[in-house]
This record gives sequence, C-alpha cells and structure tokens, in this order.
Amino acid sequence: MIPMTLAEIARVLDARLDAVPDPDTPVTGPPTVDSREVVPGGLFAATVGARADGHDHAADAVADGAVAVLASRSVGVPAIVVADVQAALGVLAGHVLARLGCTVIALTGSVGKTTTKDLLAQILERHAPTVSTDRSFNNELGLPLTVLRADAGTRYLVLEMGAGRKGDLTYLTGIAPPQVGLVLNVGAAHVSRMGGGLADVAAAKGELVQALAPDGYALLNADDPYVVRMAERTTARVVRYGRSPGADVRAEQVRLDDGARPAFDLVTPSNRARVALDLVGEHQVANALGAAAAAAALGLPTDEITAGLNAATHRASGRFEITNRPDGVTVVNDAYNANPESMRAGLHAFTALAGDRRTIAVLGAMGQQADASQARHEQVGWLVAELGIDVLIAVGQGDPRAMAAEASGGEVTVYTVPDVTGTLRVATELIAPGDVVFVKASSEYGLHACARELSAL
Repeated sequence: MIPMTLAEIARVLDARLDAVPDPDTPVTGPPTVDSREVVPGGLFAATVGARADGHDHAADAVADGAVAVLASRSVGVPAIVVADVQAALGVLAGHVLARLGCTVIALTGSVGKTTTKDLLAQILERHAPTVSTDRSFNNELGLPLTVLRADAGTRYLVLEMGAGRKGDLTYLTGIAPPQVGLVLNVGAAHVSRMGGGLADVAAAKGELVQALAPDGYALLNADDPYVVRMAERTTARVVRYGRSPGADVRAEQVRLDDGARPAFDLVTPSNRARVALDLVGEHQVANALGAAAAAAALGLPTDEITAGLNAATHRASGRFEITNRPDGVTVVNDAYNANPESMRAGLHAFTALAGDRRTIAVLGAMGQQADASQARHEQVGWLVAELGIDVLIAVGQGDPRAMAAEASGGEVTVYTVPDVTGTLRVATELIAPGDVVFVKASSEYGLHACARELSAL
C-alpha cells in the first residue's frame, strides 16, 4: 500500500477519527481482516462475519502493530470510524489504485479462476513486479485487500473476480477498472443465485467485458459458446483463445505424459513454442491458454510466456493438491469447491493420474445447483462408472445418495456415509498401499478437512 496518514484516509472515506493521538501517523502496510495477520504499520479492518466480530479483536490488532482499526464503532483504540467497513475498503482501494500506474488484469469464470490467476502471475513475476489475488480472495472484501497490497513499484495487478450474483462484477470492476479482461468459461457454479440457467450465468460473467474501455482487451474462450458471444457486449479489442483452429491464441498437438501432465504447442499470432506444464489434467490446457493470452495482450513475447508456464508450480491448496504418502498411497485433495464442470475435469484428471492403480473417489455434494441438482449428481455417478473408478464413497444425504445409486449400476463398489467422521473411518479401513484417493465436494460440506486427514496418515 502507498503510505497515507490516518487523516488522509479519513478524508478519502469521509470518516471520523476516534482515540487517535496523532492524525498524521502514517499507515505504511496493507490492511487485513484477520487480526492474526496484522502487519506492523498496517490497518486492521474490523468486519462482522457469521461467527466472529472483528471489533472484538481490535485491541489485540493494535497491540500487534496495527496503526489503527477501520471500524464501524468506537473500539477503545485508535480507529477510523465509518458506516460500512467493507464498503470503505472498496472506496480506499479505488482511491489508491487511481494513484498507481499499474496495469489491471481481471479474470472471471465458473471454473479455473485461481489456477489461471496463479499461472498468469508466475509468467508476469518474471517480467516485472506483480501483485495477484491471494488464495481465492476474489469478492467484495478480498478484492480491495488485494488492491491495497500494491505499491508504487507494482507493474501488474492480477485480480481474480468472483461472481455469485448478477451485479457482483459491475461492483468489483467499479473498484478496479481493468485494462485486460479474461473470461474463462460459463458453467453451473452459483447458477441458483443467478437465475437458474447458464444464460443467466453468462449475463453475470459478461459484466467484466462490458467494463472494458475501447483500448482494452477482452480475452474470450473460443471453445465456450456462451463466452464467445460476449464479444457483442464489449467495445474493447477482442482476442479469442482456446483449442479451436480459429483461435488467435491456441493449443495444438496436446499430449499427456505418464503423470497426466499436459504438453502442447502454444501458437500465438507471432510465434509457436512448446509448453510442458507441471500440473495434472488435460483441463489445465485451457487455464494455461487463458494466462498466455493475457500475457500476450500485455506485449510479452511467446518465448517468455512459454518459459513462465514451463516453470510454473502448483500454488493453491485444495485444488488438485497431490500428496504422496510414505505407504505409496496418493491422495488428491480437490475439495476446495465443486460444480459439474470441475467435478468432470477432476475425475478425468484423477483417473489419468492413477493409470492402473486402484482408484477410490470420495465425493460429496455440489452446492447451488437449483432444480437440476439431483440430475447433475446422477450424471457424476454415471461418470464414475464410465471411467471405471473402483470405489466410490458418497458422503452425505440426498444428492450424494443419487450419485451413489447411479454409480452402483456399474462395477463400482459403492459406500454411502452420512458425514465426514464416517468418511474418515470407512476410507481409512479401505485404503491400501498403492491406491489413489480423490476427494471432492463443495467447500461447505467439509471434505477439505477429510482430505487433509487422509493425506497425513
């Protein structure tokens, strides 16, 4: 964050200083909403969540080095008092960004956002100072926190933008107007909150390209018809990427190695070069192409893009995170979240990775699937059977039982368990040396913790 005094911040936010001995005290570090992550010289933003109120931790944050607390009421320590802490962070982020000279690259999509963001960041970091979204802090709270980590030396700001409802991307791009906008895909994630159909999801995702100026770049996945049609919604320069022959940035000669890691020829308008990713699954090709298209729009040559992709490593926990146990068991933790598209991609990558080893899929529910939920879980069960997965452990009532019923029609050995505790017991008893275990569900069902436990055995 660029240095600002408490008085300057208060003026930007039209806020009141409370218990501040010196309004000219500088804030030199970025804000945080977690009192355990306070940076000396930074701000602590006291947000109110479902399980905790940050105001209760204000004194601890100041004791640990925070200059002041951004709060909605007096907290007994130096504070900048505003009506709405979350909204104030957005205003402050917009103000700071307007003073910086960095290029904003924003990306959205139903699946693959975090991996694509991490790949792009690793390409750009080799070229110039880059700040990117931490983990999946991509909402109306996380995005301002990312922007406020940038400083005068930042050249590129890579922002993952999530959309749970229509209007979310309009709000986020209002805080951080992008010069480059990348749309990955349109799928069934959050479909129940957007209107119930894929066209509704596309309407929400398309808000990103509508926010671009005419001299910006709209990067659209040529393999997704919903995304391709977004070209009609932007005045920016359109670049299409994908595996389609007519894409401006495309992949050719795609191959998987023995570890299910993809390699392909990256073809850009200026050159061709071979990419070999250190990530598992053919679906990673689309993520890499999105990152490559963004880097090319920024003017990076193909050989630099290729070098960045080839050197890129896995950064995100809970997204096809692979642990090889001492007993020869491989646990794949893909339980950060789940929707039909990511479930299909994950299962295909899992079976490709396993080869001829025994496969155990531990699957829970996919949330927010509206009226199509049962049918979509049945489709997952059918895919489990089609891929020849040896064992399915279906976790939870309702939709996971529908998944299990569909899978049991094949040669899959099926177990149904009601909760995470039962899952750990059943999985521990079943797993044998050499097995490959895949764990996936929407995050609210708690299988991420189960995957960690299985990885540590």
